[in-house]
Amino acid sequence: MRSPRSLVGGSPAAAYEITFDGCELPALPGQSVAAVLWGAGVLAWRTTREGGAPRGAFCGIGSCYDCLVTVNGRPNQRACLVPARPGDAVTTQEGTGRADLAV
Repeated sequence: MRSPRSLVGGSPAAAYEITFDGCELPALPGQSVAAVLWGAGVLAWRTTREGGAPRGAFCGIGSCYDCLVTVNGRPNQRACLVPARPGDAVTTQEGTGRADLAV
């Protein structure tokens, strides 16, 4: 059976790992943070400001902001748009992701 990869003759670059809430997850070059999380079976990675309801990806194109995560200490990153990089530390975002900032 012919596959897209066999037609172009390419092969994927080496896999690497990112962490999500302290758990190591496999990632491939070119994947977004959301794709890595989906691939690991993680469907929710933030909670709403009011009520703490779980959220994950909704639109998948960066329009809805449901997929916000904290990446390497930076809150409010759209998981569907942020490319996963080797060693990234991704954490669940609770509310606005700025609970540690005195406002």
